[in-house]
Amino acid sequence: MAIDLTHLEAAIRSAVPVAHLEIEDQSSGCGESYAILLVSEAFQGKTTLARHRMVNELLKNEIAQMHAFSQKTFTPAQYQDFLAKKA
Repeated sequence: MAIDLTHLEAAIRSAVPVAHLEIEDQSSGCGESYAILLVSEAFQGKTTLARHRMVNELLKNEIAQMHAFSQKTFTPAQYQDFLAKKA
């Protein structure tokens, strides 16, 4: 069963404080492959692996219904550095 983008966004926003969130449906609209970029203070002091495990646990029911799921997770300060490098 495909996951609706609005459902995925609501699940993320209800689980962690979100400073910035981008969700990309990479499955041409069928809802089976998503990539997210998530910025949250909740990631402060956590390694990338710990952040990804945290998100995977929070979204385990949604991820189980997808074919593919990828994520980038940042603290607000790291996201500002990420944006500066892209510019």
